[in-house]
Amino acid sequence: MNTSSDFNVSQLSDSDTTLRERYAKDGYLLIKQAVSAHHCKVLLADMLEVLNPHVKFDTSANKPVLTGDPFYETDATWDEVYPQVQKLESFHRFFHQPWMLDIMARIQGCEPWVYPIKMARIATPRMLGYETPPHQDAYSHHSGPTMAGVWVALHDVDASMGRVTVLPGSHKGGVRNVFQAQGVGGVQCEIYDDETHWHVSDFEQGDMLIFNSAMVHRAEPNTADNKVRISVDTRFCDYGAKVFSTNLEPHHGWRIADLNWDSIYRNWQSKEGQFYWRSYPHCF
Repeated sequence: MNTSSDFNVSQLSDSDTTLRERYAKDGYLLIKQAVSAHHCKVLLADMLEVLNPHVKFDTSANKPVLTGDPFYETDATWDEVYPQVQKLESFHRFFHQPWMLDIMARIQGCEPWVYPIKMARIATPRMLGYETPPHQDAYSHHSGPTMAGVWVALHDVDASMGRVTVLPGSHKGGVRNVFQAQGVGGVQCEIYDDETHWHVSDFEQGDMLIFNSAMVHRAEPNTADNKVRISVDTRFCDYGAKVFSTNLEPHHGWRIADLNWDSIYRNWQSKEGQFYWRSYPHCF
């Protein structure tokens, strides 16, 4: 039986030294409400507009809710709506704003670089077994130790909605063996017999989870009746670190027809920042 406890919580008011030491020790930081409610609400509204009629916002519950049949990453409904999310200018620019870059510079201690691949998570209820299994980004993104995952809750997330959970300290053991598994990504990394203590808790809107590339993490199943968990994430590294080529493509662009940068950029209001990675020095 897995046991769990609440995350070790950080604040933006903590010193840079405290944040870096905690990150090195635990392999993650949960920074409470690091992102303003305004930024979260703007992006969430844009995403819900293109997810309509499948997902809408319930003002009484203050949560997104499913209004049709449940769906999961890579099924027909998801493949229909996900390109529309990827085409949102606000979705891609979210992680490039000065306040975000400042946070990552504080954690990394140097100039951060944002991966082009940006990911939206739309976890609908009643799809047990399709949640993300335990894994390491070092394997799935072919990344080095300076890469960090950055995940943001766009609304409050309770225990029924498929929370993200991490295995503290697991980043210290390097990249693990993997085997095929059901769920997002299709693989699971090895979990050792003594690793039963996971960190998990409810999230508030704007909470930011930052985790080392070798940190083992997973998603809980969404067991709610109709609530949908919507979050966004990407990856950062120290500027100049090697970046594998698949991270330069749109998320799922390799399998969804016409999901490419030209189609994503087509209706953007500004060309600033488009194809910004073409000048990056170390891709392989």
